[in-house]
Amino acid sequence: MRTTGARDPAILVKIIRVPIKIPKNLRENLPVICIAGGPNSNDYGTNRILHHTIGLPDFSQELRCFQTVTCHQAVVTNLEDAHEQIDTAIATALRESKPVYLSISCNLPGLPHPTFSRDPVPFFLAPRLSNKMGLEAAVEATVEFLNKAVKPVLVGGPKLRVAKAGKAFVDLVDASGYAYAVMPSAKGLVPETHPHFIGTYWGAVSTAFCAEIVESADAYLFAGPIFNDYSSVGYSFLLKKDKAIIVQPERVIVGNGPAFGCVMMKEFLSELAKRVSKNSTAFENYKRIFVPEGQPLESEPNEPLRVNVLFKHIQKMLNSDSAVIAETGDSWFNCQKLKLPEGCGYEFQMQYGSIGWSVGALLGYAQGAQDKRVIACIGDGSFQVTAQDVSTMLRCEQNSIIFLINNGGYTIEVEIHDGPYNVIKNWNYTGLVDAIHNGEGKCWTSKVKCEEELTEAIGTALGEKKDCLCFIEVIAHKDDTSKELLEWGSRVSAANSRPPNPQ
Repeated sequence: MRTTGARDPAILVKIIRVPIKIPKNLRENLPVICIAGGPNSNDYGTNRILHHTIGLPDFSQELRCFQTVTCHQAVVTNLEDAHEQIDTAIATALRESKPVYLSISCNLPGLPHPTFSRDPVPFFLAPRLSNKMGLEAAVEATVEFLNKAVKPVLVGGPKLRVAKAGKAFVDLVDASGYAYAVMPSAKGLVPETHPHFIGTYWGAVSTAFCAEIVESADAYLFAGPIFNDYSSVGYSFLLKKDKAIIVQPERVIVGNGPAFGCVMMKEFLSELAKRVSKNSTAFENYKRIFVPEGQPLESEPNEPLRVNVLFKHIQKMLNSDSAVIAETGDSWFNCQKLKLPEGCGYEFQMQYGSIGWSVGALLGYAQGAQDKRVIACIGDGSFQVTAQDVSTMLRCEQNSIIFLINNGGYTIEVEIHDGPYNVIKNWNYTGLVDAIHNGEGKCWTSKVKCEEELTEAIGTALGEKKDCLCFIEVIAHKDDTSKELLEWGSRVSAANSRPPNPQ
């Protein structure tokens, strides 16, 4: 939680001290509490013009901005109902697992009030439970649907996280014997070391042999999916609604038939695991057609570094004490191909698709998961958006490893719609980070142009500089992209450029 504009954060400190357990690594549905310092309570209702406004005596501008991106907003202008408003905001964020906005007049923090006289007590939110009749009906319809299928499969989606249903999903895999895949933004939510894991389902850019098994199945259960133009590769999925069971956090839809509300995903998957028949046909089919992927071509001495060689080395760095953050761009596709060891964390953001998000995400993840060393793969264009967060990483003494892939522009945009606006001003990235470091804290930078230099830099980062923030700038050719980005970019470009429907 970040505070802005408040002079004395006494009340805000009480909020932050509330002992709430928030699940780690939340992705698309985040219980974020945005705390803003608001105008002096005496200024409301006057005709005064204040700073941080557009010059009108209207103090609701910021509130209106946040209304579209938060599920609850509260403006605290007096102490009488401050406690109630704050409690309601926190409870709503946790219950809905969505952001809330809380504005507190800047003259209120630090003032005593009886409602804040006791230390905060832990929140208790009643768990959400399924409607028992609805749960039974949903399980019965799903069992009938799946048990009639010849080669059913399972696909995990990103809302497994908010539903806290990852373990229940794996239990269903064990009970059913089905092959299972994950959608790209669900990578890391379920183990990839399970013998029935077949990779990432991402339409035309799926892991090798994964899409063929999923799309040829006669029944597929998607647990917590988000289907958008990016995850569907420009709406080019070869899926059929009548073959699909869609399980959302509180709802189940079976093919073209019935829908069941008030059914919690975790309970549903657990009950389904008790009754579904075992069927490993899809997995057996996968094993028949699977061919292990090859290795990148060996580099010539001092050959310019290729991105596929970089990720070959990143793969070797991963263990249960690692976590990976994949920036929007070609790192989406290269990081998807990494095989995560048991316990290795992974963060990936696709719904909004904003570039630069990973720098702030790295800062927050590393601060909250201090038992892991985080490896971030970030493009040069993305880094330029939020580079200043490196300063806070250093102040917080973080020891993450940043691979800055410098290929001279917005490569993902080039593959969707090219133009001169995708070329950026090149920075001296290592020099910038050294300047931010300014001799204070632990920081080490390196610029690499070939595999020999990369190997040496990784050895240093994992060895003598293991307690430092390590920033490794990788010089790559502007056209060095994954084959998946080329395919994905072409399909998304085609979807974006569809002509208007005739009137």
